[in-house]
Amino acid sequence: MSLRIVFMGTPEFAVPTLTELIGHGHEIVTVYTKEPKPAGRGLGLQLSPVHSKAALFGIPVLTPRSLRGEAAAAEFRGLAADLAIVVAYGLILPPEILAAPQLGCLNLHGSLLPRWRGAAPLQRALMAGDAETGVMVMRMDEGLDTGPVGMAEQVTVTAEMNFKDLHDLLMRIGADLMIRAVAGLSRGSLAFRPQSDEGATYAAKITKEEARIDWSRPAPQLHNLVRGLSPFPGAFFEADWGEGKTRVKVLRSRPAEGRGAPGALIDDDAMLIACGEGALELLEVQRAGRTVMGSAEFRRGALLSRGTVLRSVAV
Repeated sequence: MSLRIVFMGTPEFAVPTLTELIGHGHEIVTVYTKEPKPAGRGLGLQLSPVHSKAALFGIPVLTPRSLRGEAAAAEFRGLAADLAIVVAYGLILPPEILAAPQLGCLNLHGSLLPRWRGAAPLQRALMAGDAETGVMVMRMDEGLDTGPVGMAEQVTVTAEMNFKDLHDLLMRIGADLMIRAVAGLSRGSLAFRPQSDEGATYAAKITKEEARIDWSRPAPQLHNLVRGLSPFPGAFFEADWGEGKTRVKVLRSRPAEGRGAPGALIDDDAMLIACGEGALELLEVQRAGRTVMGSAEFRRGALLSRGTVLRSVAV
């Protein structure tokens, strides 16, 4: 059964769901997404990934700064949508919007709710060292990711998986999950179960201060920080190339055995850095403004020798 759908999403994570909905014959009457932002050296306006995809299909796009107020609600109601689907949109939907579609508003959320409600569930799951996570389709209510859950898919999180790995996996699984949920909803067979508040955690946005590597922390915690923030925004420290200190992102790492002063390079060959407990081997790094490099190339370019102490960056 084809439905009239308003799609609301912004980043790359939302694109496969939009594409699948179109491919399954649903009518996307309008796409809501965040407004274009200045980007690049020329600061030209850059469309969101969802905006770009909608434009390819000739779908009307709206980029309001807010959905509050009667004018925004009236415009939304005028679309006469059967259903709204929300995937990482970025704006709060007020009650008037939530109540407008006949079949309600479905949200695709990247965690096993009620764990990691909020803006950065994938990053927080990795940074916490969660062994499993997933995606869920829920019916939206006025709370923050508190609505009843209709469908879920669980995945195992390996110790090597970083944010991009998990992001790419869950956006594909999530698109398929949403298609199945919409099919069930259109048949009247999709059952929702209320969430429990027991075990609820909040996935706050990542701050710059959090991305700074504190070598006094245990190596497993720093490994989780690295993979949770890789490739963006990237956990970072400072190193000297003979031109003063420069910021270095760590994109891949692994915990290892080793002891020394926190931040000290403790191996003659590998990029093995002593931590508060154990050591962290840096496998892939990126100097500010440069391409990603392996640890061997990094050591050749930087003025580093055994005993050098890496500093965190004040932000």
